[in-house]
Amino acid sequence: MKRRPPSHFNHDRWLISYADFITLLFAFFVVLYASAQVDKRKAGRLAMAIQVAFQELGVFQTSNTKVPLKDDDAMPFEKVQVVENVTRDADLKRLVNPMNGQLSSASATNSLQDAQLAIQKALLPEISRNEVTMSMTREGLVVSLKEMGFFDSGSASVRPGSLDAITRLAKVLKQRPEYLRIEGHTDNVPIHTARFASNWELSTSRATGLIQLLITDYELPARRLSAAGYGEFHPLASNTTVAGRAQNRRLDVVILAPFASSIESPESGKSDAGTPKAVRNSSLPNP
Repeated sequence: MKRRPPSHFNHDRWLISYADFITLLFAFFVVLYASAQVDKRKAGRLAMAIQVAFQELGVFQTSNTKVPLKDDDAMPFEKVQVVENVTRDADLKRLVNPMNGQLSSASATNSLQDAQLAIQKALLPEISRNEVTMSMTREGLVVSLKEMGFFDSGSASVRPGSLDAITRLAKVLKQRPEYLRIEGHTDNVPIHTARFASNWELSTSRATGLIQLLITDYELPARRLSAAGYGEFHPLASNTTVAGRAQNRRLDVVILAPFASSIESPESGKSDAGTPKAVRNSSLPNP
């Protein structure tokens, strides 16, 4: 009887199982890495959409930081700072809701600076007498018409002697495309007359009165205009001094920056919830 040869035991069989395990582990981490990249893009797009929304409300200022706008570009969350516009509106609309206005950019800032120079030239006599002041804010260019130069105390009618200055201002505003918001402000001295029960009525009446003048006499498009009355609640200076109260009695002509314009535009269907006693131009006659 033939003897059976002894069987050979393979001590390296564990390598097959180990190789299978390493392969599966590699595939697992590849899937995790791919998922992480997708999450970064989603987080980046979400962050950009939120930031665009806050910039539209004027909460965040914009800059020229560039970010990827294509779906196949990784967009790490930590790299998302701000959004610029230029000519890529179509890409932005894929990422956020379409906006009627444009993101503020260097060109928009230059446009407001041009408006400031033009108004400075047109109202130089009033500026030298401190009857008109200007300041650049996040919302846009603010042209403040002081009460002492344009209104009698307790009156909402522009002084006849100040109509020449209004005419020069209106000529500049008529040539510009921006939306305008006229804001009435008073000091904290109470008023109670047959026409005005409080400073709310006085500030609002002055704002709507100037809008009426701009529409009827200077033919500015009514759709570009809105009015608000703030009463005594948005002072520039302390109401405890005579000089401070004089600064607070004013009518502000706000030349809105593009973001603010998209909010104030009647076509946008939005309103400023924080604007007290706001009066929109829908109640005014069309030119």
